[in-house]
Amino acid sequence: MKLRRSIVTTLHITHSIVTGSERHVPNFFSFVFYMKTFVFLFGLLSALSGFSQHVNDSLILILKKEIKQKEVHVQRKQQVIDKLTKEQSAYKQLSVTAQFDLYNRLYHQYKVFIYDSASKYANKLIETAYKLDDKNRIGYARVKFSFILLSAGMFKEALDSLQVIELKYLPDSVKANYYWLLGKTYADLNNYNKDKSYSDAYITLNQKYLDSALVWCKNDSYQHDYYLIVKSGQLSNYGKVIDVAERLLKTHKLSEAQQAVVYFDLGNAYRGLNQLDKTIECTIKSSLCDVRAATKETAAMYTLAKLLYERGDQENAYTFIRQALDDAQFYGAHQRMVEIGSILPVIASRQLNNSEIKRKIWFSYAFGLTLVVIIICCFSFVIFRQFKKLKTAEARIMHANDTLQNTILKLKEANTIKEEFIGYYFSVNSEYLEKIEAFKRSVEQKLNKKKYDDIMFMMNNMNMKKEREELHASFDKVFLKLFPDFIKTFNSYMKDGEQVVVKEGQYLNTELRIFALFRMGITDAEHIARILNYSVNTIYTYKTRIRTRSFLENDEFDKRIMEINAG
Repeated sequence: MKLRRSIVTTLHITHSIVTGSERHVPNFFSFVFYMKTFVFLFGLLSALSGFSQHVNDSLILILKKEIKQKEVHVQRKQQVIDKLTKEQSAYKQLSVTAQFDLYNRLYHQYKVFIYDSASKYANKLIETAYKLDDKNRIGYARVKFSFILLSAGMFKEALDSLQVIELKYLPDSVKANYYWLLGKTYADLNNYNKDKSYSDAYITLNQKYLDSALVWCKNDSYQHDYYLIVKSGQLSNYGKVIDVAERLLKTHKLSEAQQAVVYFDLGNAYRGLNQLDKTIECTIKSSLCDVRAATKETAAMYTLAKLLYERGDQENAYTFIRQALDDAQFYGAHQRMVEIGSILPVIASRQLNNSEIKRKIWFSYAFGLTLVVIIICCFSFVIFRQFKKLKTAEARIMHANDTLQNTILKLKEANTIKEEFIGYYFSVNSEYLEKIEAFKRSVEQKLNKKKYDDIMFMMNNMNMKKEREELHASFDKVFLKLFPDFIKTFNSYMKDGEQVVVKEGQYLNTELRIFALFRMGITDAEHIARILNYSVNTIYTYKTRIRTRSFLENDEFDKRIMEINAG
């Protein structure tokens, strides 16, 4: 950028010299001098453009080399995780505070690596914080859990999680992170919905929360400068983004993960200024940092593939979109897989066309040189290899499409289940609120009339067992509505004579209800025990008893249960 500004300045100075000397030099010589200068500067600018292209080609080669060695970076990260996991195995000897710190370290290792594990340790952070009864830690853990929900594209759940946080107990840096997450949620919602009716509201909320985040940051900190980059980018103030990002990269010692996000936003700023080469350069650097940091929840590789496709580099675009899909599947980012799935067939189709064109060219060459036996053999070998690569590419695309279709079906099923159970949740809560309000009114009336014996009678006649049975029955109805073939399929995995029989008037018995909760994704025995009001040992006893009655191995039985489809 500085070099180009210098060239423009030189052009202006040259123009001034030529026009200023018109009194002493004939116009013809002034024109010739000016044109020579213009041609020289034009050639220099062309050379700079070619140099930028060469830099990007070199960076792409480095990135492809790093991708081939990505398992080394993953293993390095896994070694850190394994070391922390060994510490966790001795958790009984650790204080609750030490457990919290250990879970926090594990969470940070997993948060952009594997979604399920990150979610697991975020929940453990929340549980441990409640054991400590420390509202500071509870808020911190909630913020971290919200980040994981947002990474998975669960916008509503992320907002729900953030709304229960008590801000007054949070330290400044966590408050800043809290407001940044709110701003990012609305920015992501705007990008996802792409609905002009809501866009202005989302952008307004995004800017409001980013302003709040900046208030709670320390000046000149990485956190402050990065949030300022994000805010400026949302306002299309690309010059500000570039200035702050370049200063941040020079003045701070950033981790690979931090460099990745800064380079990504820097690339977006250059794209806003229509500087494609600089955009690609920054996006490649962001992708390099992601690979080296073993970051799997990332948008850089996917964005790089789109940029290269737009530039006409289909081969590299296909390589990087495949890597982006692998990363999304490894992390478990369903939303990211849907995004990638929208462009993968287009890039793959163009790549197939290119492969087909290459194959035809080789075939034409072979046909034209049929008189030379050795050349025919050589070209036939090349054609065979190209054909083999084409088949391999087709197989990969078919596999990718199958994976995408399965993911879409699972997402649809998950949405159906979520919508049904949200309705069920509100219905049950409404009923209980009505009962509580009726009970409250009755007690108030009794208190006003000083009928204390009647109040005691009402209290003694509360049948919690019946209430719990009604709750279970309503859950059973909703579950069987979603999975009408559950009992039939469940019994198909049992040995002859070992099928589970439901009593008349029942929907599910205790054994079936345990595995119904398991099918809903509630796999933790303690959680199931709390829901059904049993001990953990009782839950394990029921599960063991059922598994022994099945002709399937334990792991296979659990897998088959999770594969039962909604009706």
